[in-house]
Amino acid sequence: MPKVESSDIMKKKDSQSSNFQFRESEDDYEDYESSGESDAGETESSGHEDLSNTESDDGLEDEDGSEPSEAAEESDSSEDEVAPRNTVGDIPLWFYRDEKHIGYDIAGKKIKKKERESKLDSFLANVDDSRNWAKLYDELEDEEIELTKEEIRHVHRLIQGKAPHGEFDPYAPYVDWFKWDDAKHPLSNAPEPKRRFIPSKWEAKMVLRYIAAIRAGLLKPDEPKEEPNFYLLWGNESTSAERHLSYIPAPKPKLPGHEESYNPSPEFIPTQEEINSYQLMDEEDRPKFIPKSISSLRAIPAYENAVKDSFERCLDLYLCPRVRKKRLNIDPESLKPKLPSRRDLRPYPVTCYLEYRGHKGAVMSISVEASGQWIASGSTDGTIRIWEVETGRCLKVWEFGETVRSVSWNPLPELPILAVSV
Repeated sequence: MPKVESSDIMKKKDSQSSNFQFRESEDDYEDYESSGESDAGETESSGHEDLSNTESDDGLEDEDGSEPSEAAEESDSSEDEVAPRNTVGDIPLWFYRDEKHIGYDIAGKKIKKKERESKLDSFLANVDDSRNWAKLYDELEDEEIELTKEEIRHVHRLIQGKAPHGEFDPYAPYVDWFKWDDAKHPLSNAPEPKRRFIPSKWEAKMVLRYIAAIRAGLLKPDEPKEEPNFYLLWGNESTSAERHLSYIPAPKPKLPGHEESYNPSPEFIPTQEEINSYQLMDEEDRPKFIPKSISSLRAIPAYENAVKDSFERCLDLYLCPRVRKKRLNIDPESLKPKLPSRRDLRPYPVTCYLEYRGHKGAVMSISVEASGQWIASGSTDGTIRIWEVETGRCLKVWEFGETVRSVSWNPLPELPILAVSV
């Protein structure tokens, strides 16, 4: 076994415990030793002395042929191979987020959490110790870990998007391991297998599954995307749909009917007096064609207003714009007001309690006396009757001989006067 001197171990420990400053470049680090005047320096120096004494004893044991020291083994081994010191197990740590302990050890005892520094203490530690920024809190082990120079260098390279190890070359030249100098034949001259020329059975089964899923509605195929139609601003040609987008066909001329028959019935042929009366009518109301009786079809003369009618139609097509009007198909029943149901109008009288019989015609007007005891009514039979409201007895009848239009009592109860209009 190789011997490990205490001075070498001391140098390694000093190099790990020494402070350094992190620069912009990845290799720009500045090591410096802590001053011996501070208390921290005194503590570290005393700790190094104890360590050197222990290591010197271990070195003596190595010379005697005994097993190497634990410090040497720790320096040779990687930190990743060290077993976890906190034996809480592989459990989510957020289970104990609100508890005072972090878990249980092998014996079943609670492992208490270490007291964390407050934000004020952490700020003061950053001010006092320039190396405090390189310390991290390990939640699993419940302790602070200080990053080494190599770890900080790896982090810096990862931030820059590089490989963590500086020895790795991502742009190494390609090494072609096969030599093509004397190659006269391909690497494999075996014939093509038959399966490359036969449709795959497994693919056919998958196609059948997809077809069944599409028919069952479990799988919906992608709908074709609509391609955007861009308008060619400076183009000369356009499609027929664009040319006739707002085209409205012209109304066709009216076809001749039976009134323009060349041999109509005699009752449809107007007389000379009727023709003279047409001249006195307005031009809009005047009939445009006067039927005449012609012996044969060959004897029909030319239409004298043919050119005029064609010219007026051309003017209408040129000057009169055509507009599409949408017709509203409205149900006439929907325009009627909806009357409420008779059930919704209750309570209302449904039984005849009292009838006032005596008038032979329709009653045109009624009026109630101010006291509410008497009621006057006027009818089309020319009579006025005075009724008692409570009993329906007719007290008085006046005959006027004409239809009574209106009757009205005096609103003053002291003067029971009745006004009548016929």
